[in-house]
Amino acid sequence: MEKKVVFITGASSGIGCATALLLAKRNYTVYGAARRIDRLKELESHGVRPLVLDVTDELSVSVAINEAIEKEGRIDVLINNAGYGEYGAIEDVSMENARKQMDVNLFGLARVTQLVIPHMRKQKSGKIVNITSIGGKVATPMGGWYYASKFAVEGLSDSLRLEVRQFGIDVILIEPGLIKTEWTGIANDTMMKASGHSAYSHFAKAASKAASLENKLPEPDVIAEVIKKAIESKKPKARYVKGFMAKPALFAKKLLSDALFDKVILSQFKN
Repeated sequence: MEKKVVFITGASSGIGCATALLLAKRNYTVYGAARRIDRLKELESHGVRPLVLDVTDELSVSVAINEAIEKEGRIDVLINNAGYGEYGAIEDVSMENARKQMDVNLFGLARVTQLVIPHMRKQKSGKIVNITSIGGKVATPMGGWYYASKFAVEGLSDSLRLEVRQFGIDVILIEPGLIKTEWTGIANDTMMKASGHSAYSHFAKAASKAASLENKLPEPDVIAEVIKKAIESKKPKARYVKGFMAKPALFAKKLLSDALFDKVILSQFKN
């Protein structure tokens, strides 16, 4: 059987790295793309093919995808994993940083997807996996711009799934809860910079406690296994949920009224 070709963005760390390693080990042809090419050296030693990619740079996106297509002739699975968390109160985060958040997490994902779809249509098959978050359905203080980007990816993916099904292309959402990655530290740093000394500092201090949970969080390998399960399913689900507090949080959001859910969330932000 011909090896399936996988293209992963944000492959230099966290979920992207774990997924690239797992799929390469399972005999997929894996292209791992990231801005930090030096971070991909270890992946290369495990059979992952490194590509320089900045999802906010159209030329970079085009060059990376064309290189994979020229070498393999196809892309069977696209995993849109690149992203980060721009945290801080909505009032405090600069519009420049807010635009950057949307550019990376939403528009970058969309551009990569736009350029891969024609190849999948041509081969009449493909799977597009978008990594969102339970933050695509549940919002808390300090993460407004991040959640806005993930809510948007959820809506974009739902529309895309309906549009491309006719071409044999599946669109799959992966909604992780908290996972042990660099993401938590980066989000915490941006939050404290924006709101650590503002009128919302009490929220920032309470939210920063989440960083202390990092050692208790599951490794990104658990999400990599979920992604593998999804792309190997003949009829994948639209959504897969995994990670610390992911299912309880989504269940509570579905069960409770907005007013009661707000109370529950705010109770977690008391000093």
